[in-house]
This record gives sequence, structure tokens and C-alpha cells, in this order.
Amino acid sequence: MHPVEGFDVSPWQLRWRGLDIDMIGRTETLFALSNGHIGLRGSFEEGEPVDKPGTYLSGFYELRDLPYAESGYGYPESGQTVVNVTDAKIIRLLVEDEPMDLRYGRTVEHERVLDFRTGTLRRSTLWTSPTGRTVRIRSERLVSFTKRTIAAIRYEVEPIGEDMKLVLQSDLLANEPMGGAASAKEDPRLAAALERPLVADLADCEDFSAVLVHHTARSGLAVAAGMDHELELPASADTSIRADGDLARLTVAAAVPQGTKLVLTKYMGYGWSARRSVPALRAQVDAALAMAKETGWEALKQEQSDYLDEFWLDADIELDGDPELQQAVRFSLFHVLQAGARGQSRAIPAKGLTGPGYDGHTFWDTESFVLPMLTYTVPAAAGEELRWRHATMDKARSRAAELAQHGAMFPWRSINGDECSGYWPAGTAGVHVSADIANATARYIRATGDEAFEVECGVELLVEIARFFAGFGHHDSAGKFRIDGITGPDEYTAIVNNNVFTNLAAQQALRDAVAACSRQPVVARQLGVTHDETAFWTQCADDMTVPYDDALGVHQQCESFTKLDRWDFERSKGRYPLLLNYPYFDLYRKQVVKQADLVFAMYLFGDRFTPEQKLANFDYYYPITVRDSSLSACCEAVTAAEVGYLDLAYDLMSESVFTDLHDLHNNVSSGLHIAALAGAWTDCVAGFGGMRDFDGQVTFAPRLPSKLSYMSFRMMIRESRIVVAVDSDTATYRLLSGPTVELAHHGERFVLGDDPVTLGIPRLGPRTAPEAPPGCEPYQRSAR
Repeated sequence: MHPVEGFDVSPWQLRWRGLDIDMIGRTETLFALSNGHIGLRGSFEEGEPVDKPGTYLSGFYELRDLPYAESGYGYPESGQTVVNVTDAKIIRLLVEDEPMDLRYGRTVEHERVLDFRTGTLRRSTLWTSPTGRTVRIRSERLVSFTKRTIAAIRYEVEPIGEDMKLVLQSDLLANEPMGGAASAKEDPRLAAALERPLVADLADCEDFSAVLVHHTARSGLAVAAGMDHELELPASADTSIRADGDLARLTVAAAVPQGTKLVLTKYMGYGWSARRSVPALRAQVDAALAMAKETGWEALKQEQSDYLDEFWLDADIELDGDPELQQAVRFSLFHVLQAGARGQSRAIPAKGLTGPGYDGHTFWDTESFVLPMLTYTVPAAAGEELRWRHATMDKARSRAAELAQHGAMFPWRSINGDECSGYWPAGTAGVHVSADIANATARYIRATGDEAFEVECGVELLVEIARFFAGFGHHDSAGKFRIDGITGPDEYTAIVNNNVFTNLAAQQALRDAVAACSRQPVVARQLGVTHDETAFWTQCADDMTVPYDDALGVHQQCESFTKLDRWDFERSKGRYPLLLNYPYFDLYRKQVVKQADLVFAMYLFGDRFTPEQKLANFDYYYPITVRDSSLSACCEAVTAAEVGYLDLAYDLMSESVFTDLHDLHNNVSSGLHIAALAGAWTDCVAGFGGMRDFDGQVTFAPRLPSKLSYMSFRMMIRESRIVVAVDSDTATYRLLSGPTVELAHHGERFVLGDDPVTLGIPRLGPRTAPEAPPGCEPYQRSAR
């Protein structure tokens, strides 16, 4: 098919043909490779041209001061920013003394391919130097899913038409210049700039290998980066290696006859620690490189492919009717896997390890958007992220105590578990993040039956979060339980009382804590939980305030929200996102929604709303939601599908899954929007598949939009692997492996065993969807 935005449409690949220097920042992000521990942006091996070179390690950061115009008690004192660590991707090429640089000479052919089945990034370039020499360059790189500390590149150069003298310089480079970075002062979604964040501790080399060890000045983290090589030469070559301070370099100079190739395989190893010594880190990297070389390039590739075969067996989504959407969905699932696969009890950042956006922080996005997909497809990865949250429990307790609260209060944004949001109304006040963690914990336990996790981490997470909300809220004179002075998911409506999303999330967290204590009474006693305490949690949950406007027949996003003045959408048409064009002073006082808030609550806590309420609420809130957040479209899509606006749901899903591929927010160069990509799974499985999991009962209510003729998806429910196939009239459920499982289809319960179950899909009458705010219509690819 013809390329859109430079990409060929292909079901299992993202292929870019041709060269567009202005697109380098975007393609570096889109072609990023990661395993959840190491992240490599898709910058060229030759080092330049480059926008943001980007090599990241999960959880590796530097501290920085948070400036305040006026200080206040309880304000976080320091922030954390992800560090671009030592870059091992660089393999510079000189062709007869001419540096290979795509900005000079002539690029005859150029293509790059991100392969979702092999887990590699391939590149092929035919380049003619300014002096008229032509070479063919082919490279392939991977970040290993099976060996989490290892990445590798195979790089080959072939002279075309004549013999040539070629030089390769394979580098380890620390503190490399970070060009192309805009200021976070100009756009709060971007990262703070760090000036030379790494301090040298060790530089050593021998034969074809080298290692550099550095540490950060303030956070006290140490990082070791190493490289080793294998050479395939048509004849002899001169080689040398050096290491000093911030640079280690292997140089290979060879006379290469036409018809032959110079091939370099580069193995890269990384390790970091807050406690281990320089010799210990160096030893770790030496061992990782030895293991990688012993495994070899071809075996590493095969392991990568085998790992992805298993992933797609559990997670693939197949669509008929929209080939570009099919590609985008698999692109999305692949990158969500890369973000969380091997995090090993560390946070999953909002940008994954694809760029420095949001300073590398994790938010509530992880538990509310990313973990639902991972829980039902790669449950081990979901469990590891929740174990990271549990590992930060002491910090969460300390934060709660600092703010005169009980239990545990988890940070709005963080890398290490400390709060580092300097803006109180859209940071600390977003207490729903703690409830989101509790909800993700309970969902994971229900979906996996992981009792070891529940005993070791889950009960404590649920108990301490329940203690926080039971103490943070209060009963009023009418006996209703209130949660006041907080900010819900909609960051254009801050410091409010009784936000419905927050209250329902807290209500669920309280009930889940009671249930966990009942299942694990020994653990509950160890945590000091009493019968009176759980009874109080139940009372708080039962008495929870849920604001409702009787006159309008809709829920209020927060208390009195429907009484606020309406935003003038005609005035702001063409001036989005509003946060970059209008003061919060104005936004906070009006009915304008940044991202789906109440609408998202109707998906996550859908058993608390009637079908009639869901329809009325969607009709009210969709016309005032501007979707200035990448989190919004997927939330609106899943609820639009449930209330019967299937074609609108299709358009909103498209907006979510093409957020990065088509750079809809004009900031993809700073990293992917992992939560929006996870929304591809949510919109297919929960939206058009109608999957819900309330109190351990998994149900489906599938319906397809008019532009899709078929959809199938796979998921895991405890030990059972199932596939659901949907067309316009029927849905077929198959058990691929594991024990029988009880499900429901449009309210009809059935047991899925060895035999497939095919059921009809009830017809829907026509419904006219509400209009979006002017200038905020869903993304239309057909209008491009």
C-alpha cells in the first residue's frame, strides 16, 4: 500500500523508506528498542545526524532542585530526571577519510524497518560520499528480552564499484551533547536539561572490549557500560582500542575490495546500582558481555524471535477492514511490551524508555492504562511493576505522615518513589493515584490468582491505601463519606470536593482491602488490622458520596461541576492544548475537561452506573472534553462503544493509536505515549470486545463498528488462555489452554471448555452521537 506519513502499511512491520532529516526526532522515538530495563532510541549508528541520542536505564536518574516562587510546608524539595547514560550505539564510518553523514553526499536508497515479530530494527542505506564513493550499509540491532542487560548491533559495510579503505570507530560515549531539546519551561511535558550528569570513575579496555563506569553527583547512582566486538574481515586490518574518561573507542581500519564486506558485531552491556562498588559493577558488565559473546548474534536473534512468538500467542489482536489500523495496533502492543517486559520491580515511565519526556517519570497512567493490558497478556510484567510500588511503601508512608495523614500516600509523579511534582493542584492533590494502585493490585490478584504476590505485597498495599482514604475522607453531618480538596483525572478542574472518579476508586480500594484481609487473615493481623478497622472501611465505602445533578439527570464530575460557567469553545478553537494558551486561573472555574474523567470512571467502575446513566453522562461530557491529554481518546472510545456510538468509538480509537505514529500532539520526538498505546488494547478488548472484570467475573459484550468486519483478541484469565473472534453477527469463544472458565456474553453466562462457543450479537438501534467541542473533532485519517 502507499505510505502514510512516510511509513509503508504492513501488518507486522513499521517500514520507513527515503530520507527526511526533519523527521529524525520522530523516527528516533518510533524506532526505539527496549526491554523495560535498557532503552535505545532509534538514532543512527554513525552518531549524526541526531535529535536526541538517548540511552536509558529503568530507574536511573539524577536529582535536581525544584524551584518555587513561594515555598510551603510539604512541598517536595527535589525532582528526579532520567539520565541519558553512556551511549554504546555509536559506530562511526569513514569512507576514504570522508565521515559517513546522511546530511552530506547523496543518499541513493534508505530504509529502516522495526519488526514486531523479530524484535529488531533493521536498516539499509546506499550512500555516495561527496567525493563520489558509494557504499551499502546494513545494520540490525536488538535489545534482548531474554538477557535483560544486553543489547547488540550487527553492522556491515560493502564498497560498491571499487576497492575502498574503510575505518570503523565503535564508541562508548558518556555525557554526549543533547541537541534539539526544548525547554520544559516552554512546555511542561518536556524534560529538564541536565548538564554533564555523569562523573567518571573508571575507564578500561583490552583487545576488542572496553568498559566505562560513572556515577551521578547527587542521586549517588553508579552505571557501568561495556562493549565487546566480533570482526569479519576480507583481509587483515589495523585495530586499536583506547578508553579515557567519557570515551572508549575501538578503531578498525581495513582495505576492503569491492564484492566483499566489513562486518562488525557489537555487544553492549549495562548495569547500575545505588549500592554496589565500581569493581562489582564492572564485573557484572564483563560477565554480561561474556555471556552475550558466548551466545552469539544469531542465537540472540533467535531467542528474541522465540520470546515474541510467545507474546503474540497470548496478546495478538487481529483486525479486518483497516490495514493501517491493524499495523498501528500491533505497533502499540509491541511498544507496551517493550516498556514493561523486563522492568524487574522498577517503574514503567509514561514514555517508557523511548525519550526524556516528562523527565522519565511514572504516573497513574501505569496502573490505570498500561497494567490492564499487561495483567491479561504478560502478567509477570504487571506483577513486577506492582512489586516496585510495594518496594516504595516506606516512602509512601513517610509522605502521608508529612502531610498529616495515615497509611500510605503514593506520589503523583516519580522515578524512585519520592514525590517530585512541584505543582500542588495537579500533583499532590491527585490522590486518586493511590486508589489507582490499589485497583490495579486487586485486578492483578483476581486475574492471576498470584497468592504469593498477595501475601508478600498485595495485602499491605491494599491495607495502607485503605488506611489513607479512611483517614483522609470524613463523614459529614448527613452521614455521607466525603473526600474534599482534591484533583481528579481532569487537570482542568482542580482542588474540588467529591470527584466521582476519585470517590469510586477509593470506594473500590476500601472494599478490596476488606476482601484481602478476609482472604489473608494472618497477613492482616501482622499488619495490625482489626475487625473494627475493616468494619469502618466498609462503612466508609457504603457511605461514599457520588454527586448527581437531578435536574440535568447526569452525574457531576465533582460537586457543583454542572453549576460552573461553560467554557467558550469558539474562542479557543485552534488554540489547543489549552494549558499552553490559557491560565489555569481561568480553566479551573469553567466547565471544560482536559481528559476523560467521569467517562473513564464509567468504564473502570461500570457496575456503579446504569446503562441509562452511562448514555446520559457520555452525552453531557463528550461535548465539553477537549482531549488535551493523550489519555483521553481511548477512555472515551471504550465508553462510546458501550453506549452504542460504535463509529465514534472507532474514530476515537484511531486518535489514540495514531497519537505517536502521526504525532498528533506534536511532541513524539520526546518519547512515546505508552498509555495511549496501551489504549489500543483497551479499545479493542474492552471497547469493541466489551470485556469487563468486576469482582472476578469476566464478561463480554462485543460489537464492531461499521469499518471493521472482523476482530479477534487473546487474553489470559488465571491459568486459562482464550481467544475471542467477533464479526458483525456472532462472537466465538475458544479455550486455547488451561482449565475451563466461566464467562458471560451480553449477560448470558456460559462455561468455556474444550468446545468453542458461538453466540449471536444483539442488534442495536441507530443512535446519533453528540458533537465534540469545536476544533476537537476526533482525528480523521481520511481527511489527511
